[in-house]
This record gives sequence, C-alpha cells and structure tokens, in this order.
Amino acid sequence: MRGPASRISPLKRPGRTATRGTGPIKHLLANVTWHALSGPHSVYSTGTDDARRYAPGFSPIVGFRDLVRPDFDALRPFCESGESFYSLGWGGPVPGGWRVCEETAICRMVWASPLPAADEARAAVRLGPEHVAQALELAALTHPGPFGPRTIELGEYFGFFEGQQLVAMAGERMHVAGLREISGVCTHPDFQGKGLARQLVTRLVRREMQRNETPFLHVLHHNTGARRLYERMGFRDHLVCVARVVAPC
Repeated sequence: MRGPASRISPLKRPGRTATRGTGPIKHLLANVTWHALSGPHSVYSTGTDDARRYAPGFSPIVGFRDLVRPDFDALRPFCESGESFYSLGWGGPVPGGWRVCEETAICRMVWASPLPAADEARAAVRLGPEHVAQALELAALTHPGPFGPRTIELGEYFGFFEGQQLVAMAGERMHVAGLREISGVCTHPDFQGKGLARQLVTRLVRREMQRNETPFLHVLHHNTGARRLYERMGFRDHLVCVARVVAPC
C-alpha cells in the first residue's frame, strides 16, 4: 500500500485536444468522491459540508472534504443501523465508534486516447427501472463493486441479454465537471471471454467523449488482468489509493 493516494503518472490525453486544463481535472480526481457527492450528485446524497454519503438505495459510498482528517462525527447522523460504506482515499487511523471491515488498494484509471471506433457487434439494451432486479442479481453474482437498487439512476447503464437473462452490464456512477466514472462493469461467468464488457465500456467511452467528458474508472490494484485490458482499450493509471469498507460500531 502506498498511502492514501500515490501518483502514478501525469494525466495525458494524446490524440485529443483538451477543453479543460489538466490542473483542475487532477484536482477533482484527487478526491473525486467528495466532489461528486457535494456537486452534481448532491441531489442523490445526504450529509454536511464536511462529510456526505449517497442516499440509501444508491451505491453505499461516503466522501469527505478532508481526506487527511475525515469528519466521521458529521457523517454518523446520516447512517442507519447495519449499514457499511465504501471509502476511497482515506488511509488514516480509525476513529472511535467505527471499524474497518475490509481494506485494499484500488487503481484510478483515466481515458488517455482518441475516440475509439464504434463496437456494436451486438445490440445493447438501455437499462431502466424494469431491469433493476436483473441488475442486482448479476451484481450479487459478480461483485463489480458497491451497487444498490437505485444505482442505475446515477447515469446511463447498458446491458446484454440472453433471452430474459441479463448477462453483462456497464454504466456510469460518479460525475463531476468534465469527468464521468464508468462502473458496474460485469459479465456472468457463463458468458465471459466474449468481449461483452469491452463492447459496453467502449459504448460508454464514446458517449462520454461525445459529451466532452473524460471517462475514468476504478479497478482493484491486484487485478492485473482487468488493468491490462483497460490499458489496451486506452485507459492509463492515474493514482493508487486506499479503498476501505467501514461501518459504525
């Protein structure tokens, strides 16, 4: 583990003219959860000026204005009994009244390539409220990260079906000025190796770039296979940070 946030490489976007300076983008990426929860996604979150969380039903993620001294006391009134939360970038001492259930390192990767060619060999379906049960079932089977019954409301989600079965999906989660996270990427074990997730991610990258947004995503640092796949697609490592699952005692 390299600490709360370790820089890997500068943000570069060869082949594309940046419309926003990389300085502001780097600043947002350094604490992207907070900037999303206190900015564009404030309507989906609850909390204070120092600590916020996605509202119940969305992805159970928390963010803090100050990652060095996160204000867990401010967050506590907005937590319900039995809940646990994902926290990115905070690796300090655990405050009283809280416990760390899991800890790992996660890599934040940012798109750094030209607009990819369209890949629509198979027709993707835009997921809506009628697909929530199937999305939750696939997420429970494949564990793509924090996912709740209202997560697909945070952005565009697409999936592939085999009959009535959802076999692959990918969508958008955190959003902040000029940046859009690709998340929930997963494929049913019986349908892996067919390039389904790659096709869905390519679709999202194209849509985001056409909206003048920079795609980014998170992947477990030790998942070298997934990281190499994303690198081949056009993503580059930006930083490694601590990822914790925390819960009030």
